[in-house]
Amino acid sequence: MALEEAWQRTWTALGATAPDALLPALLARYAEPHRAYHTRQHLSECFATLAPAAHLAERLGEVQLALWFHDAVYDTRAHDNEAQSARWAQESMRGAGVDPAAAARVHSLVMATSHDGDPDDADARLLVDVDLSILGADEARFAEYDQQIRFEYAWVPEAAYREGRARVLRRFIERASIYRTTWFADRLEARARANLARALGRLAG
Repeated sequence: MALEEAWQRTWTALGATAPDALLPALLARYAEPHRAYHTRQHLSECFATLAPAAHLAERLGEVQLALWFHDAVYDTRAHDNEAQSARWAQESMRGAGVDPAAAARVHSLVMATSHDGDPDDADARLLVDVDLSILGADEARFAEYDQQIRFEYAWVPEAAYREGRARVLRRFIERASIYRTTWFADRLEARARANLARALGRLAG
């Protein structure tokens, strides 16, 4: 699905009209030169992954909009990317006249993609699993993703990067289940664990 089509479907599902300048502003963010993974490619992959799992959503339009905004602000030197992205999403929805309760839920969904805790509702679990679906990609795509993340952290010295990246990946592989929904776990868990084990081996080497 083209991103422009996904955009229209998102706002149709929300029962609202997107602000005119919002899509170009978002796409400009995802095209920033310091990005290699958190780009339009990632957005497209997320929407392709969501499509067959859309039946898991309680409020599909909100999950879709949260996907659009979950990496809208992305700076590897910052620690509040999700908070800034969530705030932008909430303000954009309010500006479009969307129910404030829906805007607050989307804010919470975007915050869930910080992957700091266990999502407490079905839409958050779905969104987080879609965001983490790259971990269960085929081996070649996962290797490309690994290189893309290194590019985004090019400012970090190699030894420090290896240590920090290994710490992040171990957080996932040490979970009882990487994925929070049975639907994703059944399809991606085994491959994600194999990918993570290979990546950790490379980082250790």
